[in-house]
Amino acid sequence: MFFFRRDTPSWIILVIDIAICLFSVILAFLLRFNFSIPTSAMLDLPIVLGIILSVRIISFLITRSYIGVIRYTSTDDALRIFLISFFGSVFFVLVNVFTYYVYEHIFIIPFSIIIIDFLVTTFVMISLRMLVKIAYAEYLNPNREKTNVVIFGAGEAGVIAKGALDRDAGSKYKVIAFFDDNEKKVGKKLVNIPIYPADKISEILSTNSVAHMILAVQKMSTTRKQELIETCLINNTKVLSIPPVSRWINGELSFKQIKKVKIDDLLERDIINLDKHKIIADLADKTILITGACGSIGSEMVRQIAEFPHKQIIIIDQAESPLYNLEVELAENYKTAHFEFILADIKNEARMRRIFEHFKPNIVFHVAAYKHVPVMEENPYEAVTTNIRGTKIIADLSIEMGVEKFVMVSTDKAVNPTNVMGASKRIAEMYVQSMNHKGVTKFITTRFGNVLGSNGSVIPLFNEQISKGGPVTITHPDITRYFMTIPEACQLVLEAGSMGKGGEIYIFDMGESVKIVDLAKKMIKLSNLTLGKDIQIVYTGLRPGEKLYEELLNNKENTIATHHPKIMIAKVSESDKMILNEQISELIALISKQDNFELVKKMKEIVPEYKSQNSVYEKLD
Repeated sequence: MFFFRRDTPSWIILVIDIAICLFSVILAFLLRFNFSIPTSAMLDLPIVLGIILSVRIISFLITRSYIGVIRYTSTDDALRIFLISFFGSVFFVLVNVFTYYVYEHIFIIPFSIIIIDFLVTTFVMISLRMLVKIAYAEYLNPNREKTNVVIFGAGEAGVIAKGALDRDAGSKYKVIAFFDDNEKKVGKKLVNIPIYPADKISEILSTNSVAHMILAVQKMSTTRKQELIETCLINNTKVLSIPPVSRWINGELSFKQIKKVKIDDLLERDIINLDKHKIIADLADKTILITGACGSIGSEMVRQIAEFPHKQIIIIDQAESPLYNLEVELAENYKTAHFEFILADIKNEARMRRIFEHFKPNIVFHVAAYKHVPVMEENPYEAVTTNIRGTKIIADLSIEMGVEKFVMVSTDKAVNPTNVMGASKRIAEMYVQSMNHKGVTKFITTRFGNVLGSNGSVIPLFNEQISKGGPVTITHPDITRYFMTIPEACQLVLEAGSMGKGGEIYIFDMGESVKIVDLAKKMIKLSNLTLGKDIQIVYTGLRPGEKLYEELLNNKENTIATHHPKIMIAKVSESDKMILNEQISELIALISKQDNFELVKKMKEIVPEYKSQNSVYEKLD
């Protein structure tokens, strides 16, 4: 019981270690002389004891080997004890060499005694520590059943994960199986635990009440990871994953670093292969201006561009706090990049002109926009002034100042729009397209759907609702959306920007659309909650302007393939440029009246396919 105290004094451990050394010397003499020590050897015993104990005590005090917490003994501690004993024994050998030449060929400590003492001391000191560690774990958890855990990956990472579990939480968890896709490992044992094939996962999870599966494979395809997570969700097993080796603390995996997988892991896709040489050639020695640079997409664009050679990155946003936060983050993480942070509104033409004249950007990434459908449905004035007039100001200045490329970030909601936001982005697309060939500027548009984790997206909302105990609110049981990660979207924007010749609307392969109710159910399961018992789903009805299904025009009839498998060019008919410019001028002139119906009526005139849904503006159709 004394050794299980959390505050056992270090001097107690030192006394025990000294006692072990004393025992080792006496045992070495007994073994050396077959348990019958002659009188001559008995006379030498006090001298040998004095030398060995003195050296051992000094080495313990210098290395402070007794300071460690015994119940957390690790392989590093065992190695340290081995080295302390080894170098102490080497010192005894040197003493023998010295006495041999100085005192007429006398070995003061027999070599057999040195060897036996080293082996016994090392073995007993390490064994005692490990015994206390195991006993402490059992003392803490004598009767409680351990939680069953399985590990996917019977390799080095799997063994390290098992070690972290034993070291930090071994009293609570029991690893009952390893799984691996490698058939050569199947049927064998790893650290005395059987290795099963992957097709046995469902069987073992269902028959053993497994609480957790740890994914311990450093390089696993996204598809394979998603299959494993889906299997675990079906069997009510929580999925954990270990971080990349680069994030391990001091090169060692800690149990606290093993985290639950998130819904992003179920929606993410395989890494995109970028044409980095082309992007480098496109950005090198260029001044790059990014509007809306503090939003989800804009800030990630900044981070990714900062990784490439550049002259300067001009960061523009009207949100003060996000601008400050981004400046702090970039200053810490991108010390060699060249940033300029500007608090400004793209609707302020005089301010934008001054920025363009001063910095003379070579490339513009226009990300700034209002994007929330219900909010813009109630505020068409803001949608027109920011999404249309703001885009027009930036595009016009780009031509006037001789910008090389203008890359606009648009949305799938611009396709056959059913709401003010989508229609405003479609008009912005049309204007940007019409500006191509008016000057040296190449105008390029990129269009994609929802991005995971962006401000105001459904996943952060669901996470917040789940953390509060629900209910999780969904507008309609059949509503679906396309999703991609923020880094993936930004990588494709960079790729499309580098390949664009001007006038194109690039659309991205968003994969399969996701049913939002299925997404919510998976998030609830990943949170280890039971739908209908711990938390409820409530349907609130479609919001103004909201679609059930989003469109991307990403079928072969409506798109042209590019060299990149995830990027296509939309076949979109161009409007008469003179008529379009006149219509947009009339729309902007209506801003001063602040009559929402007049603004929307004009937008529908410019975009004939704009048909309102679940909106007060349906009467205009």
